[in-house]
Amino acid sequence: MVPLQDQLDEITANTRQLVQAERLAVGERAVAELFASGIEDRILPVGAIAPEFALKDANGRLVRSADMLALGPLVIKFFRGRWCSYCVTELEAWRDLYGTLREREALMVAIGPQIERQSDFMAGQHGLPFPVLTDPGCALAEKFGLVYTVPEYHRAYYLSILVNIPFVNGEKSWRLPIPATYVIARDRRVLFAEAHADFRVRPEPEEALAAAFAHHSR
Repeated sequence: MVPLQDQLDEITANTRQLVQAERLAVGERAVAELFASGIEDRILPVGAIAPEFALKDANGRLVRSADMLALGPLVIKFFRGRWCSYCVTELEAWRDLYGTLREREALMVAIGPQIERQSDFMAGQHGLPFPVLTDPGCALAEKFGLVYTVPEYHRAYYLSILVNIPFVNGEKSWRLPIPATYVIARDRRVLFAEAHADFRVRPEPEEALAAAFAHHSR
């Protein structure tokens, strides 16, 4: 299997060939400013107690963290939206490992700010076997320390490529989570936490799974 980061780097290389340099520079500036804000240093760390949640899935059913943690450790994948090819590629990598995850009695959810209809489209289009949950206004992502607001100068770029984030998310704030991977033990303790200001960088799913399985097998 091709490592996830290699797949993401290919998306980046293709984008650089297709998009004008001055347009790419807008995104580079946004990433640099987000990194400089220190957001990565403020995420909920390993060893912390994860907040509980009850969020709706793509079909409008309420999914509770307490119910899932009663069954085993939980992988939580915070993503930006179905419009983000990096997020979709990462969720497909998790899809392909989902059988292994379930064999080891772990569960998984993907959480993003998009409305349920968008999650329904995404789950169907990409064959996602785990719940895709809606986090309105990034309220839960904020408790994990992941939220930022897309700067004004970057919004025009998104709209120019037909990514209307307020429409996708059903609210006007332009708030997004930085993509993050968490593994939560059954007692709500954080076993693995990784998030990047640069949306093009993601941890390999196997690294997160190793944290879940190492703990669960003890």
